[in-house]
Amino acid sequence: MGRVVLSIFTSADGVVGDPQRFTFQFVSEDSMRTGLAQLRAADALLLGRVTYEGFAASWPTMTDEAGFADKMNTMPKYVVSTTLDRGEWNNTTVISENAAEAIAKLKAEVDGDILVYGSVALVRWLLRNELVDELRLVTYPVVMGGGVRLFAESNEPAVLRLVDAQAFDSGVVVLTYAPTRVKLVGWGQEPEAPGGEG
Repeated sequence: MGRVVLSIFTSADGVVGDPQRFTFQFVSEDSMRTGLAQLRAADALLLGRVTYEGFAASWPTMTDEAGFADKMNTMPKYVVSTTLDRGEWNNTTVISENAAEAIAKLKAEVDGDILVYGSVALVRWLLRNELVDELRLVTYPVVMGGGVRLFAESNEPAVLRLVDAQAFDSGVVVLTYAPTRVKLVGWGQEPEAPGGEG
């Protein structure tokens, strides 16, 4: 049985939009090792359209000795979108309808992790629909002051359970949580299914 695992880069004040603005200066050997181990544990990628198109425009031409590019380019990819007709990136399947059923079926078919990078609208929808098994907030020691945040404003809290915490030499901390299914309305209000924006 596969697990849906979210891996989200966030600033200390919760900004997740345009993470390239605050992440590159904190790359370290230990964070690279952890990132590669996370990727190797995954059997598939699950992405929203915007993140998918950004990845598809860059990863196919990348190479590296560690193996990031080979894994990214060869593994199965699933993009949830109502506006994308087909995916040009190798091994891509577009999920355009019945997303909850398709993801539940995918979880039953794979043994490893189903890794989600970025994809804010999709992540909110996955959380609200109780399809997430693990949430990894890769938290950078930067205060952005403004920008897109992962969680929409809500009058209700949503409870998480901390299952692991890891600090890197750079000051970056990975906080790994499991959803507790408590007051999930706190994940913010998104459409019933993720649309073309994510």
